[in-house]
Amino acid sequence: MERLSPAQRLQIIQLYYENQRSTINVFRALRRTYGPHNRPTERTIRYAIEKFETQFSLLDNRRPNRQYAARTNQNIAAVAESVRDDREESIRRRSQQLGLSYATTWRILRKDLCLKAYKIQFVQELKPADLPNRHRFSVWALEKLEKDPLFSSKILFSDEAHFWLSGYVNKQNCRIWSDEQPEEVQVVSLHPGKTTVWCALWAGGIIGPYFFKNEAGQNVTVNGARYRAMITEYLLPEIESRNLDDIWFQQDGATCHTSRESIALLRQQFGEQLISRFGPITWPPRSCDITPLDFFLWGYVKSKVYMDKPVTIEELEANIIRVISQIPLEMLERVIQNWTFRLDHVRRSFGQHLKEIIFKK
Repeated sequence: MERLSPAQRLQIIQLYYENQRSTINVFRALRRTYGPHNRPTERTIRYAIEKFETQFSLLDNRRPNRQYAARTNQNIAAVAESVRDDREESIRRRSQQLGLSYATTWRILRKDLCLKAYKIQFVQELKPADLPNRHRFSVWALEKLEKDPLFSSKILFSDEAHFWLSGYVNKQNCRIWSDEQPEEVQVVSLHPGKTTVWCALWAGGIIGPYFFKNEAGQNVTVNGARYRAMITEYLLPEIESRNLDDIWFQQDGATCHTSRESIALLRQQFGEQLISRFGPITWPPRSCDITPLDFFLWGYVKSKVYMDKPVTIEELEANIIRVISQIPLEMLERVIQNWTFRLDHVRRSFGQHLKEIIFKK
């Protein structure tokens, strides 16, 4: 039903009493004001007249301030005590324990206790010496961006990750209810059945995935010799085939990356455009929050590859290849743009962890 203003309702009432109390005559008379197609319907006219004659009012009824019986002080106190006892309890289980509905428990948590549900974020503990190193690197990178706006798109970020057949921590369904962002540590045990994957990411695409295997085709972990073989036999031919000239190469401080032989090989290929521990440009340690593969790629891929529950390493690796190949170029461009936002936060916070930068796919 149409919502009329008090002035429109007054006009309808006046016309009603001027036209022998006929709604048809009122409907016809309103044509002069609204035209043939924009007039209030006869049903709306009858409703306005009936309301005036029964309630003597042209105004909308205001809803009274209803007291919600379920959100009593007693129930609010019970939910608050439940949160103090266990901040990680789900709303559904919490509501069952307290004998409240799901909706009531949610409203008490959000509206009465003003709590928020935070996702788990994996970060490495920063040591005191890491803060100036992170700040120094962010200042250097942002100065390079000022001189060359395309600098961020010329960096090839690289890293490895383990993918376990047993799955991963489900951060999507895990929430911690608190009035402040919590600092929680979750201990995760190691499991057999994994594959080690290497990738390199830049604004124009992804090189990889590369799976570390021995001559017999068995999955192996990374050491210096295998890492250098991957650089020589896989990465450099890929760079050449993609015509990636004037490219910077970034890697973290893993021992296999930063051995004398590995650094010598990378310096030979990339010269001064190497970002690494012991490299011309020092990469700050324990800084996975500013590495696109850590803050985006691995989490994104792991959220996809386990959906069909692979039962063999071969199925898991096929899923990894498929998911990475389907990542659109526009998403990678947004990832690199987000990297610059993260650097600006690190500079402003003098090297602290990122808590306010949110990446949206």
